[in-house]
Amino acid sequence: MRRKAREAILKSLYEYDIIGHNPLETLSREGLPPEDEDFARRMIEGVIEKKEEIDRIIGRFAPLFPVEQLSFIDRNILRMGIYEMLYLKETPTKVAINEAVELAKNFGSESSPRFVNGVLGSVSSKMAGETDKI
Repeated sequence: MRRKAREAILKSLYEYDIIGHNPLETLSREGLPPEDEDFARRMIEGVIEKKEEIDRIIGRFAPLFPVEQLSFIDRNILRMGIYEMLYLKETPTKVAINEAVELAKNFGSESSPRFVNGVLGSVSSKMAGETDKI
């Protein structure tokens, strides 16, 4: 179970998004076991590298909610979930969605879990229905 690692990733991306702190430095303060820290580093680096592409996907699947206007928590949970679904083949899609919803329950607003589940569920359906890129 990588729940603690995902929480650390969210905290790191949140700080990076809000005030520009180096997310890997933030991560290093979390005290994760080496295997979880490796997973977290890969996720953070990947989300940052693919941020523009992921944000376009969010915009496509949540057109009424511009990415820049989403809460910092929701935006980063979605970025994590989409990155994990599209680029980390080691994580089953269902697990990535469930973990994102749990993060939304613990850190987001009352409506965050439903919103995150809806967006990631739509992305997942599109992935299953098409072999093309999302």
